[in-house]
Amino acid sequence: MEAFGATLADVMQSGGLVTLSGNLGAGKTTLTRGFMHAIGYEGAVKSPTYTLVEPYDINGRNIMHFDLYRLSDPEELEFLGFRDYLDGATLCLIEWPEKAKGFLPEPDLAIDIEVVKNGRQISWQSFSDKGALVDQHLSKNFLP
Repeated sequence: MEAFGATLADVMQSGGLVTLSGNLGAGKTTLTRGFMHAIGYEGAVKSPTYTLVEPYDINGRNIMHFDLYRLSDPEELEFLGFRDYLDGATLCLIEWPEKAKGFLPEPDLAIDIEVVKNGRQISWQSFSDKGALVDQHLSKNFLP
């Protein structure tokens, strides 16, 4: 999961919206940790389950890590100023996007993680030109 996150970091050089779906323990935060460490963050990367969002400013990159698991109502994102982060420069990594269905715009890239036996199966779908470029890069590195 961390290697996949690091590869994602290599290709997601600017802002955008990436959703991370999967059951509890699937590896959404681990993927995010790999992403953050790949861009130079040295601290602990934990899931913002109780705070809903953890902001990072690393080497000039603005990243917002959302965990919507405990979101009661999608409109709570409005109070967090979520739309302000969709500025094209900020990268939003969103765990549990289904909790904000109908509020979130279509992502550049939607990643789904499934636990299979002793490993993980990762699938993704792009929804924008930026997402398509990421898709091509990921496909070269992670598909047979």
